[in-house]
Amino acid sequence: MLIAAATLLSCNTNKENTLAYFRDLKTQEMGSLPMPKGEYKILIQPDDELVISVTSAVPEATAVYNLPMDNPAIRGNLRMATQPRTQTYIVDEKGDVVLPVLGRVHVAGKTTNAIAEEITGMIAQNVKDPYVRVDIVNFSVDVMGEVRAPQRVFTERQHFTVLDALSQCGDLTEYAQRDCVYVIRTENGKREYHRLNLNSSDVFNSPYFYLKQNDVIYVEPNKIRVDNSKYNQHNAFRLSVTSTIVSGVSVIASLIIALTR
Repeated sequence: MLIAAATLLSCNTNKENTLAYFRDLKTQEMGSLPMPKGEYKILIQPDDELVISVTSAVPEATAVYNLPMDNPAIRGNLRMATQPRTQTYIVDEKGDVVLPVLGRVHVAGKTTNAIAEEITGMIAQNVKDPYVRVDIVNFSVDVMGEVRAPQRVFTERQHFTVLDALSQCGDLTEYAQRDCVYVIRTENGKREYHRLNLNSSDVFNSPYFYLKQNDVIYVEPNKIRVDNSKYNQHNAFRLSVTSTIVSGVSVIASLIIALTR
């Protein structure tokens, strides 16, 4: 009991240090946080799902540029999205989508804003002041490890951070090692990883703070979780061995009793 009490007291003493984010801000009442270097961009890639809508001051003039429900030439390039009566364009393996009237347009490696500007310029040749909006609807990242609800997280936001992903998974558990949050990213045929330290506000300056399509976030467990796991496995093994021995002794005793009778 004394050992257990000492252990609990030790954990309570360290909670403030081990569970807090951005500990370097503790001594400051206010200030500014670093911004990522360079411009953050989500670049479209094959198999992304895009919603592309076209309108203008005269909606009838741009209706032909939106998705027809009964056009077999376009239908194979579409997929029903999660929203009712909303269709999405699927970026094919060449990085293209097929648009009504305009035909094939290359979108891979471009931002949604750049795609919208390009399509606007094409339609502006025939329609006055068209407005084009492009959204990606299947942006997702996988969150694993010491979070309360590990899962694949979907979002339609253009700026999605590690903190956003962790928040949607219920935040880190008390067993999470906050200076060992890994972001695994595949780009240009290479899989790379970067370790983020959520104890420091410098994480805001990391190029991995903003997430990209199909990133994987892995939160490493701390020593307490690892030790508990080993302890539970050891206890389970001991229980299994003890159960086997007891069962064996019981069988032998039953045989002895039967033979003596």
